[in-house]
Amino acid sequence: MRAQGAGGQNVNKVSSAIHLRFDIAASSLPADVKQRLLALRDQRISTDGVLVLKAQKFREQEKNRAEAMRRLQRLVDSVSHAPKERKATKPTAGSRKRRLDQKTRRGQVKALRASLRD
Repeated sequence: MRAQGAGGQNVNKVSSAIHLRFDIAASSLPADVKQRLLALRDQRISTDGVLVLKAQKFREQEKNRAEAMRRLQRLVDSVSHAPKERKATKPTAGSRKRRLDQKTRRGQVKALRASLRD
C-alpha cells in the first residue's frame, strides 16, 4: 500500500508501506502466549483477534516488511514468558514499628503547630 505523510512525489507513486496482519487465534503459538497476547490492551489488535501492524518508515518495501516482522517478533517476545506470581507476605515487625514511630512523630509535629489555649 502507499505510505502516508510527507515525502513528496515518491509517496504518491510508490507503494512501499506494509500492513502486516497476524491472526492470533489461527497462529501456531502456544495457547498461553495467545491468551496473553489477546489480553493486551493494544489498539492494534482488533475484536476478531487480528493484529495489524503498519510499517512505513523506509522507502523500500523490503525494509518496511522486515521492520513489521521485527515489531511483531518483539511483541510476541514481550508476552512469551509468563509473569511471575506474587507470593503474599506480611510486613516485618521492624517495618511495622518504624511505620508507627513515624506516625507518632508526625502527630507530635502537628500537635506543636496548634495554638496554645489559656
